[in-house]
Amino acid sequence: MRIVVTGTRGIPHIQGGVETHCQELYPHIVTAGHEVILIRRSCYVTPENKIPSYKGVKLLDIYAPRKKSLEAIVHSFLAVIKAKRLKADILHIHAIGPSLVVPFARLLGLKVVMTHHGTDYDRQKWGKIARFSLKSGEKWGVTYANEVIVISTVINEIIQKKYHRMDAHLIFNGVPEPVRISSSAYIESLGLQKEKYIFAMGRFVPEKGFDLLVKAFSEIKDNPFRLVIAGDADHEDTYSKELKKLAQEHHVVLTGFISGAGLQELLTHAHSFVLPSYHEGLPISLLEAMSYNLDVLVSDIPANLAVNLPQENYFKTGEAKELSAKLKTKISRGKQNISYNMKPYYWENISQQILDVYKKATSNHNIQSF
Repeated sequence: MRIVVTGTRGIPHIQGGVETHCQELYPHIVTAGHEVILIRRSCYVTPENKIPSYKGVKLLDIYAPRKKSLEAIVHSFLAVIKAKRLKADILHIHAIGPSLVVPFARLLGLKVVMTHHGTDYDRQKWGKIARFSLKSGEKWGVTYANEVIVISTVINEIIQKKYHRMDAHLIFNGVPEPVRISSSAYIESLGLQKEKYIFAMGRFVPEKGFDLLVKAFSEIKDNPFRLVIAGDADHEDTYSKELKKLAQEHHVVLTGFISGAGLQELLTHAHSFVLPSYHEGLPISLLEAMSYNLDVLVSDIPANLAVNLPQENYFKTGEAKELSAKLKTKISRGKQNISYNMKPYYWENISQQILDVYKKATSNHNIQSF
């Protein structure tokens, strides 16, 4: 089976939840004996990352303008044309923005699988026109894709209620096996000590709530711990600049976007993990922290509640005082190694579920019509 993938900025080691999802998923699909061609947005491909393949996944770079309001739709339109020329058995489109092109892909005769990663129109960075486009992408993708995948029960309930699509496949985000790093050379280079820092990671956008986190952490008096935030902005804007300034004022360690051994070392030696988001699909960063047995503290948004953590691991979304108080409690009791049930998030199981969706989409018995 030839599977063409779009809707992602690209892999490997490109910041973003969808990007991490694709980087982990598609090597498993290749291992199962299928051809995967992942189309990357040219504006995110650096000279160091200009490679023909990654773990058997073929990489194809297609033009995308480096402008957040245009890059997804322009790139996705070009990707659909390329998928048709490549005679794809399956075109897999990730996220609701790129899914604006699902009807076009169907008109070209392609079998389309769409993964709904979250209601991106709820993100604070988008204006009215962008929100309308994202909502349209959700509607068109959910309505016209041969098969729809959702990554959480929350998203599944949304599309059932809004579009009466009752046959979506619930397949969770996954997490790789943790690689624990005994060395502490990297964290020491950042001025950190083992188990003496609180860790967070994600893109520098308003809905991640990192400004709230910095303010809440700074309210803890006589605090021997450091706050570390890994990540950066895709597009530098007022929020990301102000966040970096705020972090500097409060002596927060910003690592920039990081992956591989550096990230593994940070996760290995962290005291705990915090995710103060206002919006998520099913956060891979949280799943990664859980795989390292870290004590976690997260906002009580639906996506985080769906992970079914104990109540003490949640704080009321947007409430800096409660976040500060719960962080102080965690710091006072020392590092906790917590064993979570990670079986639903193993990539081996997830990749097989997705292959089953592909087989259904290409089956003669598939009844979804355009």
